[in-house]
Amino acid sequence: MARVVVDVMLKPEILDPQGKAVHDALPRLGFDGIASVRQGKRFELDVEGEVSQQRLEQLCELARTLLSNPVIEDFTVHVAPDTAR
Repeated sequence: MARVVVDVMLKPEILDPQGKAVHDALPRLGFDGIASVRQGKRFELDVEGEVSQQRLEQLCELARTLLSNPVIEDFTVHVAPDTAR
């Protein structure tokens, strides 16, 4: 079994109010020197069997249609290195 990770982030041109709120709180918590913060989502999918190129393309389609909003979000899909077989 392999673990496939889908990371979803807002596109750079989209405002990120959650990231801004975290960024604004950092100095109050004693964390200085952070230029910006962007907040996103991470999905971990345990996939049965081998992750072929065709299967990876199917998972990209899953990410595009279900896990992300392609109008405002970008995503990446990769097999976690410690689970690849």
